Amino acid sequence: MKPRLVFMGSPDFATPSLKALASQYPVVGVVTQPDRQAGRGRVITSPPVKELAIQLGIPFIQPERLRDTEAFIQLQEWRPDIIVVAAFGQILRPEVLSLPSKGCINVHASLLPRWRGAAPIPAAILHADTETGITLIQMDTGIDTGPILAQRKIPIEPDDTAATLSAKLARLGAGLLIETLPLYMNESLKPKQQTSDQATFAPMLKKEDGRIDFTKSAQQLGRMVRAFNPWPGAYTQWKDQRLTIHLAHAQKALVGNKTRPGCTLIHENLPAIMTGEGILVLDEVQPAGKKRMSGRSFLQGAREWGDGILTGKFSPDFDN
Repeated sequence: MKPRLVFMGSPDFATPSLKALASQYPVVGVVTQPDRQAGRGRVITSPPVKELAIQLGIPFIQPERLRDTEAFIQLQEWRPDIIVVAAFGQILRPEVLSLPSKGCINVHASLLPRWRGAAPIPAAILHADTETGITLIQMDTGIDTGPILAQRKIPIEPDDTAATLSAKLARLGAGLLIETLPLYMNESLKPKQQTSDQATFAPMLKKEDGRIDFTKSAQQLGRMVRAFNPWPGAYTQWKDQRLTIHLAHAQKALVGNKTRPGCTLIHENLPAIMTGEGILVLDEVQPAGKKRMSGRSFLQGAREWGDGILTGKFSPDFDN
């Protein structure tokens, strides 16, 4: 008899895992985050996992807090043998962890113990990691500290953003989950304890983390732009309004260029900004109140570009 599964997840990253599980196992219930306001219009939007659960005909709940009595009662009524978690966004209390007979498994987007925490994908890009991957762990009361069931690596490409890397890891996680679950169920896997002295932590991102400090090097800021795409977005202030930088690349400064960090330039018909080392060339931007556009399109309406100074504050949440 196949195990009864409950799935907990919310964003796009979690949907391939839910879809894969539902194709092979009885998923008796889904727990996801409540609908939230999103976008410039602040439209009430459902989590992607809820939308998929509706398509698959799976019952779901959206508790504001998993510790709510009603949520726990529903979990008990579903009688799960296993709970699978993928980017759920809430901490599971001990009563939930101990509810299923086979425990809880987490699909985590890093090579644990590197990058425990809420934002492992941006952290890996920001810190110039050359590879990342998926780790399946048996959950305990710590934050991503449980014993490792399986891991799989992939390279981080030079042009990967958090969005593109998340999509790759989502597919990787779904495949690894389907391969690993049968071994986990028949207890042929030997969980491997993590080495905490090698652990690093990736804290939850905040909107203000995206503000750019141009005294950093162009290489660092190029990684920051990729790491914070799509959220919170790397940005600066231009003409007293936010300018979001969606795509950018680093370029060596011209020999003898004495322009100070934060000054705007034009490099090969693209907007660019002087940094502490090199220049940051803006390939795709979004001025306040407008749609995303190429750097060249932006310059057509930015006649003053090249004459101004930009300012910003780099996030202190990550080492450099």
